Amino acid sequence: MKGMDQLSSHLTNSKILPLLLHHHRNLLNTFFSFLARKTDFYSGATPEASKKLLLDTYLKYQPKAAEYKAKKKEESEELDKKRKEREARARAEEEALAREPKVKELTDEEAAKLQAQLDEKKDKPEVPGPAGDKEEDTTKTIDVADDEEDEKEKGKLAPNAGNGCDLPNYKWTQTLQEIELRIPLNIRVKTRDLIVEINKKSLKVGLKGQKPIIDGELEHEIKLEETTWVLEDGKSVLIQIEKINKVAWWSKLVTTDPEISTKKINPEPSKLSDLDGETRGLVEKMMYDQRQKELGLPTSEEQKKNDMLQKFIQQHPEMDFSKCKFT
Repeated sequence: MKGMDQLSSHLTNSKILPLLLHHHRNLLNTFFSFLARKTDFYSGATPEASKKLLLDTYLKYQPKAAEYKAKKKEESEELDKKRKEREARARAEEEALAREPKVKELTDEEAAKLQAQLDEKKDKPEVPGPAGDKEEDTTKTIDVADDEEDEKEKGKLAPNAGNGCDLPNYKWTQTLQEIELRIPLNIRVKTRDLIVEINKKSLKVGLKGQKPIIDGELEHEIKLEETTWVLEDGKSVLIQIEKINKVAWWSKLVTTDPEISTKKINPEPSKLSDLDGETRGLVEKMMYDQRQKELGLPTSEEQKKNDMLQKFIQQHPEMDFSKCKFT
């Protein structure tokens, strides 16, 4: 139909559709208002034909909607299962550590033997060697480096079991590929009561008419088209955030959050097959270059430069490269 072609063109070239994605009633009102004003949808066919077209279209996408919903639920349950497994392992490790004896009590015989060894070491004079001063300096250098490292980590929080952070109003976990953010609301609400604004470098979440729970700049940019959110049981918001940089850990969600120590992150081992194509290629390249360096062979980048050089030499036989040094 001519009107439907006009509709498709108008929606494709306008900015109205993204603004209405989460407001079904407003979307339908706007849609049918457009049909009435700009197309021959109501006048170009019989009411029965128009109704049949609407019903057929609805039925066409009904199973797809159910499939998508089931898939998201399955993914959410799988992520929740993994999170619970990680937390259970962490608790088990803590309990096992707590059961281990912290102090070993020495017998009188062992104590006397240890004291004799200490006294012998104390009475023995130290004989400085030619390298004595250098060894002392080296120790000092190592101590300074350790102090500097400790200073950088001072004040940082330890990551939670999911390699993220548990904060008073929300908590988040992460893998190298994505971040899972959970925001409890403490009351039962509907999606229309929420404000959820996700941008490439910022995030705002809260209840309408109240101060936002989160409102700040993200630590890193995110892949907006792969980021989704859902209201779970009307009581909490779950946001799945897809990272752009899939080889780095986040130390905070938004810039105003306290920082976690990424050096204390303990990631689960993953297979290359679990990674997306881009990340897998980058990891494989890094592994290949590492093996080449260990064998004293050129890396992939060095090979590429060498191939370009050889090609240039072949294309210019009139030039003498015998006395040239290449690095």
